[in-house]
Amino acid sequence: MAGTQHSAAEENKRHKHEGPKKHIIAFIFSILLTIIAFAMVAAGEINTTFIYVMLVVMALIQVFVQMGFWMHMKDRGHVFPIVGILGGVFVVFTIVIMAEYWAWW
Repeated sequence: MAGTQHSAAEENKRHKHEGPKKHIIAFIFSILLTIIAFAMVAAGEINTTFIYVMLVVMALIQVFVQMGFWMHMKDRGHVFPIVGILGGVFVVFTIVIMAEYWAWW
């Protein structure tokens, strides 16, 4: 019985509930990034290269916010999903680069 109480206490400590405060902040931050992206594109008077760069930067920030707060990748015990995601990103970038070289030749 004591062994199960100890493991339950460890499990509770490992998966501590953060509460809604951080989720609300992350949600507001995500909404702000989306509004800024739409406003930049809708303005139409901004340099298109600057818009493309800023959209990619904001998309990357959005990915990290989503993975950190909504998918809880910032917590311990998520090494294998992170390795899988990074492996998938590597494969996708490799495919895109190889497709560009194939189209150019």
